Amino acid sequence: MPSLYSALAVLAAYLIGSLSFGVIVSRSFGLPDPRSYGSGNPGATNVLRSGKKAAAILTLVLDAAKGAVPVWAVQQFGAGYGLGQGTVALVGLAAFVGHLWPVFFGFKGGKGVATAAGVLLAFNPFLALATLASFAIILFFFRYVSLASIVAAAFAPFYQLLIWRPGPLAAVIVVMSVLLIWRHSANIQKLLAGTERKFGEKTKAAGHTSAKGRS
Repeated sequence: MPSLYSALAVLAAYLIGSLSFGVIVSRSFGLPDPRSYGSGNPGATNVLRSGKKAAAILTLVLDAAKGAVPVWAVQQFGAGYGLGQGTVALVGLAAFVGHLWPVFFGFKGGKGVATAAGVLLAFNPFLALATLASFAIILFFFRYVSLASIVAAAFAPFYQLLIWRPGPLAAVIVVMSVLLIWRHSANIQKLLAGTERKFGEKTKAAGHTSAKGRS
C-alpha cells in the first residue's frame, strides 16, 4: 500500500504542477496569453512584460506554491501512510516536471524557476534562502533573470551536498538543476550574443496588446 500511496502522491503533484498559472492568471486579468509574446514562456518574468505587475507577482506566488504545497503535504501527512523522504523528493520533482511539461496545456510549460524555488523552500528553507541569495546577487549586478536563474540552479546542488547531506533530496535537486539549465539553453545563446532582455524590459508586442486590452 505505501507504494500505491507514493504513486498517487507523485501523480497528484504532477497534476498540480501542470497548472500553468501564467496562462490562468493572464486570462483572469484579461491579458494576452504569455506564450504569444516575449520569450513565449508562461512564467512570471514574461507576464511582467505585459505591464501588469500584479499579474506577474500573483503568477510568481502561485507557481512557487504549486511546488511547495505538495511537498509540504507529504511531509506533514505522509508518515501515516508510510511515505518517507524518497516520496517527498519524488513529489517535488513531479511538481517541477508538471510545470515544464503540463498535461493541461499541451505539455508546453515554463522554465520552472519559481516552482523549483517552491520545492526547495519545502525541502529546506535554509537551502532555499541560500539559493535565493545567489539569484538576487546576480540579478542585482547583471539585471538578467535568466543568468541569475542559471547561476542559482548551478549552486543549489552544491549547497545541498556541501552543507547538508546527500540523499534523495540531493539527487532530485541535481536533476531539477540540470533540467532548469537545459530549459534556459536559448537564453544562454542570447546571453552570449548580447541580445538577452534585461529584467523589467517590455516587448513592443506585449505592451501594444496590453494597452489594447485596457482600451
